[in-house]
This record gives sequence, structure tokens and C-alpha cells, in this order.
Amino acid sequence: MNLTKSVKSLLIPISGLLFVFFILLGLIFIFVPDNIDNFLSMQNLKTILKQTVIVGIGALAMTMIIVSGGIDLSAGSVVALTAVFCAHAVNWLDGDIMFLGIIPTPIILSIFVGALIGFANGTISARLNIAPFIVTLGMMLIARGLAEGFADQSVVRTPDNFLKALMMREPKNEWMIFAPGVWINFILFLLTMLIMRTSVFGRYIYALGANEDAAKYSGINIINYKVMIFTLGGAMFGLAGVMSYAEIGDGDPTTAVALELDIIAAVVIGGASLSGGRGSALGSTIGALIITLLYNGCVMLRVDDWVQKVLIGGIIVAAVWVDGIRGKSVSGYS
Repeated sequence: MNLTKSVKSLLIPISGLLFVFFILLGLIFIFVPDNIDNFLSMQNLKTILKQTVIVGIGALAMTMIIVSGGIDLSAGSVVALTAVFCAHAVNWLDGDIMFLGIIPTPIILSIFVGALIGFANGTISARLNIAPFIVTLGMMLIARGLAEGFADQSVVRTPDNFLKALMMREPKNEWMIFAPGVWINFILFLLTMLIMRTSVFGRYIYALGANEDAAKYSGINIINYKVMIFTLGGAMFGLAGVMSYAEIGDGDPTTAVALELDIIAAVVIGGASLSGGRGSALGSTIGALIITLLYNGCVMLRVDDWVQKVLIGGIIVAAVWVDGIRGKSVSGYS
């Protein structure tokens, strides 16, 4: 029974991805036929996967948060802040950016900053019993302000370094085929899926979102686990910030504005419920691909930027509407 439900929940986002692909293919064939080859090319596939990385990593983090019954509106601002912090770290270290010769120090520091903000979100929300929506809305402004302040309201320039190669469409090592960031996103997807499906921590995430009171009475320390979930999510947003730095090549405090909307849309399109208790890493990853594919298709169709925003906004509303219908169906209402 559970297996059948899992298969059905995954078929929806997969069907959505195929539907969006063929709709865009048909529209391009009709209105911009000279772009068909570009749309179907291997180069465009590499571009789509590369452009999915930041939203994809953020969606994995947001999946755990939303499934546990929370939400994080500060995601875009945290990405911007950690991108700025990553750029500063590169400059501070003056080229000597490896920790113990293995892991780049700017990545470690950026993940730590993201985790620190996530810890603050989780602690304030859980211990003071304030809705995550309100706490992270405030943190969205705080983190964006810190990003602008640390960058002195300008772009933080950095010298060439290998971190910038993480988001190169054509990797230096040809055997990689895709950008290193794509592989990082894939590895993180596997780890998130394992955590959510096979670990005690993952089961607690679902338990918190499904019924917090029942989870509390069953012996789960809901405060500690909420803090842990937000902290882990913040760390992943920090990694997404590193990818943002790599994509731009510098630390830009104005980047990732409204990124949290794309991330939340990806998670909901992927089958997660905004009321908690339902969602998956695979579904959210497919949702992120759908969002990126839509943006890519709009570019191929030469659609104006404002039309793209209207389209994505409409999809967010539709996704929430579908989530509401699914919730009523599960509850037994029509």
C-alpha cells in the first residue's frame, strides 16, 4: 500500500516534467522553429542541469524543513549572504584556500555561516514558539541587510580560483561531462534521500510534520529536532551560496532575490505538502528541474522577463492549489 502511494506520488512530478518538456517543445516548434535544435542539444541539457544546481540544493534543504512542518523564507537571502562571505573568504586567504589540503576553506566557512543562521531560525522558532513563517521572514531581511553591509553595497570581486570552475558548463575534466556543481547536487540528493528514507532522523522529520503532538508524546524531543532540521537546512543553503558565487564569479549581495519562491515551488511541485508530513528528495529535485526547464524554455521562446515571472507565479499558485486538493482527498473530504 505504502509502496503504491510512493510510486503514485513520484509519477505526478515525473509526468509534470514530461508534460512541460513536450509543451515547450511544441511551442518552440510552432513559434521559434530555428531554436528546436538548440533546445534539444546536449549543450542545452548541460545548461539546464547547471542552472538547476542552486535551486536544486535549496529544494533539498527546504524539503526537510517543509516535511517537518516548517518553512524558511530566508533561503534566498542566506544564499546571497554566504556567496558574499565566500568571496570575502577567498580574498582573506589570498589564494591559500584549502583546508588540510582537501576541502576549500571558503566552502567550510560558508556552510558554517548558513548553519549558524539556520540554527538561529530553528532556536527562535522552536524555543520561543514563534511560527517559522514569521521568524524566517524577519531573517530574510536581516540576512539580506548583512549581505549588503558585508559587501559594502557593492559586488565583492575576487581573483581567479578553482571554485569558479564549479559551475562551468564545460568542466575542465572532460570525463565529468557535466559541471562539478551538478555532481555535487547529485551526491547531496543521494545523501538527503538516504537520510529521509532510511535513518531515524528522517523518520522523525516525517513524524514532526504529520502530527507534532503525537511525535511529542512518543518521546521525540521536538524542540531539538526542529533546531537540527533548520540548522542542516541552513548549512545546505550555505552550500547553495557557494554555487551562487561560482556561477557569478564574485560575491553579489543582490543575487538570489525571491529565490525562496522558486525553491518552495519546486518542493510543492515535487509532491510535498505545505502542511507537513509528505515530500521526498526525488520529487523536489524533479520539481527544481521543472522550474529550470520553464525558464530555459521561455528564453528559447524569446518570452519577456515579466511574462516569465507571471508564469512562475501562476505555477506556484497552481501547485499550492493542487496540494490543497491532495490534502482534502487524504482527509476524506471532497
